[in-house]
Amino acid sequence: MSSLKEQLSTVGMDKIPPFWDVRYLKNVDKLSKPRYKVKEERDVYITLPDGVKICADVFRPDVEGERFPALLAWASYGKSLQSIKRTPQPVESLVFDHTIEAGDIDYFVERGYTYVIPDPRGIGKSEGEWNGFYSPKEQEDIYYVIDWIAGQPWCSGDVGMGGLSYYGMIQLSAAAQQNPHLKAIMPISVNDDYYLHCYYGGILNTYYYGFLDLCPVNNGVSESESLCDEEELKQKMKERLEDPEINSISYFHKILTTWPPRFHTWFLDVLLHPFDGPFWHARSSYTKYDKVKIPVSLCGNWAPSGRYQPFYSFMDPKLDVPKKLTIFGVHWKILRLPYRFANEDSLRWYDHWLKGIDTGVMDEPPVKIFVRGVNRYRFENEWPLARTKWDKIYLRRFGKLETEPEQDRNITPDSLVHEPPDITTAVPSLSYSTDFISRPMEVTGPITLYLYSAIDQEDANFIAKLWDVLPNGEKIPLANGYLKASRRTLIEKKSKPYQPVHDHTKAVPIKPGEVNEYVIQMQTTSIVFQPGHRMELE
Repeated sequence: MSSLKEQLSTVGMDKIPPFWDVRYLKNVDKLSKPRYKVKEERDVYITLPDGVKICADVFRPDVEGERFPALLAWASYGKSLQSIKRTPQPVESLVFDHTIEAGDIDYFVERGYTYVIPDPRGIGKSEGEWNGFYSPKEQEDIYYVIDWIAGQPWCSGDVGMGGLSYYGMIQLSAAAQQNPHLKAIMPISVNDDYYLHCYYGGILNTYYYGFLDLCPVNNGVSESESLCDEEELKQKMKERLEDPEINSISYFHKILTTWPPRFHTWFLDVLLHPFDGPFWHARSSYTKYDKVKIPVSLCGNWAPSGRYQPFYSFMDPKLDVPKKLTIFGVHWKILRLPYRFANEDSLRWYDHWLKGIDTGVMDEPPVKIFVRGVNRYRFENEWPLARTKWDKIYLRRFGKLETEPEQDRNITPDSLVHEPPDITTAVPSLSYSTDFISRPMEVTGPITLYLYSAIDQEDANFIAKLWDVLPNGEKIPLANGYLKASRRTLIEKKSKPYQPVHDHTKAVPIKPGEVNEYVIQMQTTSIVFQPGHRMELE
C-alpha cells in the first residue's frame, strides 16, 4: 500500500491541507488529478424560455468525446473578469478586486470539471432586465441554465455550483428550484436572510450603494416598478424621503428624486423596503429550506459583521439534507482573490457527489471550525456545542467587564452623547474591558448583548463591537452586533437566549427617557484568548 505522501503526490499535492484530518481521508489517490488542458469558449449565448439570451463563458477539459460534471458560478459581477490571468491579490493590492469570486477555474477544469460562468440577464453582454441581487427571476433563470449545461455533449448530466460571496449566497435558493441535474452545492459565504443583510438589525446598510457600481449592469430596472403603478411608486418615493434618517443623506435624494427611477435601481428597492416582508422573503434562502433536497456543504469564516456566517442555515431543522458546516481560517486581512483557500475541500466534496468517489468527506463529524488564538482546525458533532458553558459577563463601572454584576442598585448610568455628523467627525462610544487574562480562555459559540438603555429620542441605532486586545494595544475585531431601537420587539416563540429573533415588520417608537431592554445578536466566534490579552466590548 502506498503512503499518504505518495497518494497526495499523485493528485498534485505536496502536503495535507490544514483542514483535512487523516482519520477521515479515503481514496486520496483516486481524487481527480490535474491531467487536462483548459479549453475556453467565450461569449456562448444561452436562450431562456422567455426568449432572453444570456451570455456565458465555458471552460472545459480540452478533449472531445468525454463527458464531465460541471460547476456553475453565478453572480452579477461580470463573467469576463473571473478568468483574468493573475496571481491572487491581497486586499491592500492596488489591483485587488473583491468581485473576482467565481473560484479557481483552471484548478477544477484540469481535474476533469467543466466551469460555466454566465452574465445574468441585464448584466454584461446579456439581454433582459436586471432586478437586483438574488431576484426571483434570477433564481428561475439558474434552473434553465442548469438544464442547458446538463444537455451539452461535454457534460455528464451532473452539476454543482461554485464560488464565494454572491456566488455562494445564491446557491441555496438555486437548489430550492429543484433542478434534477443539480446534485450538490458548496456555498462559501452564506446569507440566509437578505433583509438582515441590507438592514443590519433593522439599520440600513449602505454597503450596496457603492458596491452596486461594481456590477456591470446594462439594463437595471427596480423590481418596485412591477410591484406598484406609477403614481403609487412616486408616492412611496416621496414618503421615504420624509424619514429624517434618509432625508439627511444627499446620495439618497438622488435616488428618490430621479424619474424614471433608473438611478441606482437596486438601492431604490432597498430604500423602499425598510421592513421585512414578501419582497425580502423572495430573495432569502431561509424561506425555501424545505424545498432544498440535495447535499449542502455550508462554508464561511469568522466575519466580524453582517450575516455572512452559515450557522443559521446549519441549525435550521427545515434544511433537512446531508449537510456540513466549515469555518475556514481566512479573514479579510489575509484574503487573496482569485481565492484558492477552499480548493482541496471543494474537490473532496464534488468528487464525492458528482463523480461517485468515496473521499471520506461524509464520514467526518459534520462541523469543522478554525479556532483562532491557537490557529488550528477542530471537528465538532453539533452547533452550538453540547458542552458549552454559557457564561454571563457584566458591564460594570469604570469601563469594566466582569463575571459578577454590580452590587449597588442606585448607580448613575453611563452616558453617551452624539453630535450631528454635519458638525463633527467624532463618533463617540463607550468601552468595557476585562482585566488582563492570566491563562488561555476559550470563547466558542454565539454571543448576545443584553443592554438596558434610555434614550432621549424616539429611535436610535445601537452598534456593539467585541475586540481581542493584544498586549501591545492592537485590537483584533471578533464580532459586531446591530439593532435599531424601534425594532427591539422579540418574537418570543422563535428566540433563544443566545439567538434573539426580532420583529422587523414594524417599528415601535421609543418613549424618550424610558429604560428598555435591547437584545443584540452579535457574530458567532471561536477564539482562545491568550495570557496578557483583554476582551473589550465597545
